[in-house]
Amino acid sequence: MLKYFLFIVAYLLGSIPSGVWIGKLFYQTDIRKHGSGNTGTTNTFRVLGKKAGIAVLFIDILKGTLATLLPQIFHIQNINPLWYGVAAILGHTFPIFANFKGGKAVATSAGMLLGYQPLFFIYSCFIFIICLYCTSMVSLSSMIAAVLITLSTIFLPNICPLILPNHSWLLTVIAIAVSVFIFYRHKDNIQRILSGTENKVPFGLRKKK
Repeated sequence: MLKYFLFIVAYLLGSIPSGVWIGKLFYQTDIRKHGSGNTGTTNTFRVLGKKAGIAVLFIDILKGTLATLLPQIFHIQNINPLWYGVAAILGHTFPIFANFKGGKAVATSAGMLLGYQPLFFIYSCFIFIICLYCTSMVSLSSMIAAVLITLSTIFLPNICPLILPNHSWLLTVIAIAVSVFIFYRHKDNIQRILSGTENKVPFGLRKKK
């Protein structure tokens, strides 16, 4: 029974709307009413600033990490910890504490990778950073990185098993599902990218002027 109860715990961890709570508690601002209206890291940076954005980024990553580590913490066997990471991702995306309207799942998905395979998490972060430097757009970087990371779950165990020792079809399936969802949640960003009006960060090859 404990392993099923921990799914609820993982979902509730993911449901913590860090951007909303930090905005209301420290800035008296509901970020859902500003910028893109999203509750995640990027909109927090844009609306509340660097300190709040960094805090939300770390909290959202931590949610996925803690959820994925729940089986290890409570000595639960015979279940893949990725399932608990998925529960946290669902919580982040459809948070019970924020009327089921959450973020785009990028940071919490990264947190799941940190809990599952730390070296693969670092590898994935490098992919995202390189994409961000090349595009200067968080949205486009998130989508490109999602595709590259998904492909890496298939080929990396054979190319560099130190980073990802074993191929897990569950990880690949989750990566595909998360990638599809990330593209779906970025549909408005895609329109802005195509029209040349997407927001850019102040660094990288295509930084905002």
